[in-house]
Amino acid sequence: MKSFRNLFLLLFLLAGTVTLAQVKPSPAPTELRMNQFVQGLMQKMTLDEKIGQLNLVTPGGGVATGAVVSQGVEEKIRKGQVGGLFGITGPDKVRSVQEIAVKESRLHIPLLFGLDVIHGHKTVFPIPLGLSCSWDMPLIEKSARIAATEATADGLCWAFSPMVDIARDPRWGRIAEGSGEDAYLGSQIAKAMVKGYQGEGLAKNNTLMACVKHFALYGAAEAGRDYNTVDMSRIGMYQNYLPPYKAAVDAAVGSVMSSFNEIDGIPATGNKWLLTDLLRKQWGFKGLVVSDYTSVNEMSAHGMGDLQTVSALALNAGLNMDMVGEGFLTTLKKSLKEHKVTQQQIDEACKRVLEAKYKLGLFDDPYRYCNVQRANEILSSENRKAAREIAAHSFVLLKNAKQVLPLKKSGTIALVGPLADSKRNMLGTWSVAGDWQQSIPVIEGMKNVAGNNVNIIFAKGANISDDSLLVKRTNVFGPEIEVDKRSPEEMIQEAVEAATKADLVVAVVGEAADMTGEASSRSDISLPKSQENLLKALAKTGKPLVIVLFNGRPLTLNWENKYADAILDVWFGGIETGNAVADVLFGDYNPSGKITASFPVNTGQIPIYYNHKNTGRPYNGEEFAKFKSNYLDVSNDPLYPFGYGLSYTSFQYGELSLSKTKIRPNEKLRVKLKISNEGNFDGEETVQLYIRDMVATVTRPVKELKGFQKVFLKKGESRELEFSIGVEDLKFWNSNLKWVYEPGAFQVFVGTNSRDVKEASFELLP
Repeated sequence: MKSFRNLFLLLFLLAGTVTLAQVKPSPAPTELRMNQFVQGLMQKMTLDEKIGQLNLVTPGGGVATGAVVSQGVEEKIRKGQVGGLFGITGPDKVRSVQEIAVKESRLHIPLLFGLDVIHGHKTVFPIPLGLSCSWDMPLIEKSARIAATEATADGLCWAFSPMVDIARDPRWGRIAEGSGEDAYLGSQIAKAMVKGYQGEGLAKNNTLMACVKHFALYGAAEAGRDYNTVDMSRIGMYQNYLPPYKAAVDAAVGSVMSSFNEIDGIPATGNKWLLTDLLRKQWGFKGLVVSDYTSVNEMSAHGMGDLQTVSALALNAGLNMDMVGEGFLTTLKKSLKEHKVTQQQIDEACKRVLEAKYKLGLFDDPYRYCNVQRANEILSSENRKAAREIAAHSFVLLKNAKQVLPLKKSGTIALVGPLADSKRNMLGTWSVAGDWQQSIPVIEGMKNVAGNNVNIIFAKGANISDDSLLVKRTNVFGPEIEVDKRSPEEMIQEAVEAATKADLVVAVVGEAADMTGEASSRSDISLPKSQENLLKALAKTGKPLVIVLFNGRPLTLNWENKYADAILDVWFGGIETGNAVADVLFGDYNPSGKITASFPVNTGQIPIYYNHKNTGRPYNGEEFAKFKSNYLDVSNDPLYPFGYGLSYTSFQYGELSLSKTKIRPNEKLRVKLKISNEGNFDGEETVQLYIRDMVATVTRPVKELKGFQKVFLKKGESRELEFSIGVEDLKFWNSNLKWVYEPGAFQVFVGTNSRDVKEASFELLP
């Protein structure tokens, strides 16, 4: 079959409007050739066709990712009124729709096909918050690479990921989608994800165009309530929230998605300072900017005007593509006549869409992602093996009293809890293309790994929740919370009887998958009462109690931390969850995860995060002091601090050694320490480095993560680690929004988490 670009060549030559040199691209396309090709195509386009390229729609029939479904999609494609679709998967289905655009529209312009490929495609990996707890950039990149391979084999070329919003409020449901509370770690993960999706570029047919989201500040929604107002200083933006987006842009991410929230009183989708001044002019972004689902239309509810007004506002701000709302499609032509938008703005937006298609190779071959022979690349045994490994690396051991874990592969285990035998809840939120029926539940994994010498007694013990309203709201996409016909008392009694017959109890409890994610904010982030009652009854049996915790956010776990013997946080581990959980419980893998969002003692501490600032009357410890910045009823400290996570082995940290105590701006400071594995297991440890600027012209945090190393040590092994600190690590945004360093005193901390550290001091000279 001749390439699709040859069809363009024939059309243009017949028209006599462009030359061969203008439309014949090089085998290795340059920006100049892309510009020539796109300009040549746009010369043939009508105003309606240009506006049509700005229209991103969903025909429905797949997994819902919003409340609106587009109408009359096929006819609009024929008329050149659609630039891209999402919600369709499968090479045959994608090809049939692409053929409408290629064969039946006037200019035969191919479509983009996107999807929310958030933490895997068919092979679902741990939720992003869980992935981040691995602190393992190669594994995180690998998960995105596998996702890209599968998604492109399934007809897609565009992923609405990574989500890099910093979140300090665990009530916010979408904290599950991001990488936690720290901008430095979030930036490293953003780069790894973009590289995983896009590879070294978009030339290969197994790479996806990534879309960093949600630009910007979405994770700071007030009260942890989704879609809510965001209000913060510019220093707060630049220092704590913008870095991961910037890291993705620097990694050459192909597209950016605007957020739902407002910034400085103007919704992000219509915010020119955000989408043009910052993104384009300051950061040099040259890719495609797309709205979130109907976020153009939703600016009307913000109080910004009718659909025509907000659509013009968005285009003027620098938005290129309108997701689902069709405000661009239905109003821009009228706005152009009324001089509310310009032809140049429409052309610029159209150009960005066409450039994305060019970079993806769709003008060479609009069907390059429709190869049915690549089906064996989806959900392969190798991919599932990787999912199992990555899941195990994401789990965090929160408590392990008296070394109750790892479990012995002998004896009798009472496996109880509503999530122990729940395939549906293994994948977690935003597993759009995943098939929960393909997932491995905990009970199956336990049987796979335990061997023949372990007797497992199962009892459900409780419903995930007995709150009928919560059940109804959670089960929008299907019965994730299945309510047993038996009474709560009957189920608890069954679980207690199982416990009395066992050597120990493994209680698999937590949230249902869609108790987190979009539109799943919670004001109370404790375990539901049904499960709390179950755990208290099990504790009274006196048998060792191991909690396996499913969650998409930090939870308040005061009782659990006090009375359980062990707590293993497995987040939502993806399609291989059950096997991975069993690998860790039985010691086939020594857990190495570290939390990336602080766990509060109670919701009254929220927002809570490690890199807070001191007040003029700082809290200095756990004891209450009048007229200090503390609570009457609880410590300021979290239950589990940022970076916290235990191991089956014991790592001993030596004292810090500095290469010098005073450095000049052109010098590097070397920080060395010895770490030893003094326990009985081989294991991995994430060694974390933090810095504090003691005196500055703007107030600085008590600690900031500036580096980390994940090291594997065999039992009895020691190793000397070295970190390097330069002036770039000491810079910050000042009140003039300048990225500066200032001479003076600094502290450096190295440790197993943000709380338990060794420290030393040094001085930066002028």
